[in-house]
Amino acid sequence: MIVKLYAPLSYWKGLKDGKVKKVCNGCGAKHGIKFSPLFFGLNMTMCCDIHDWMYHEGKSNNDKDIADRVFLNNMLRVIEAKPSNSFIESLRKSRAKSYYLAVKLFGGNAFWDGKNLIENYREVRI
Repeated sequence: MIVKLYAPLSYWKGLKDGKVKKVCNGCGAKHGIKFSPLFFGLNMTMCCDIHDWMYHEGKSNNDKDIADRVFLNNMLRVIEAKPSNSFIESLRKSRAKSYYLAVKLFGGNAFWDGKNLIENYREVRI
């Protein structure tokens, strides 16, 4: 199955030179729960990897929001590229929306991990 997925040019370059494997871990948190990349027979690993890459490169809350929306849109592209009955398609879309909501609501720590340099912190009296 051939699908057109969106990713920044740096992702496609990183895919060729092996940097993507160092940054991306598929569908799961760096230190924690691993989610299944299979949506009723469809593999979403590349969608998850693109999302990981965009989190790695992101620098602002806007970048996080864009990465999350790209994640949902890429998953929907994969779902729509694979014809299936309406029941299976609705299950796949429901799971895609669940994954999107999970990163939108709880992905902040993963997005900001390693970006707040220790030298930027100061002890203050409040």
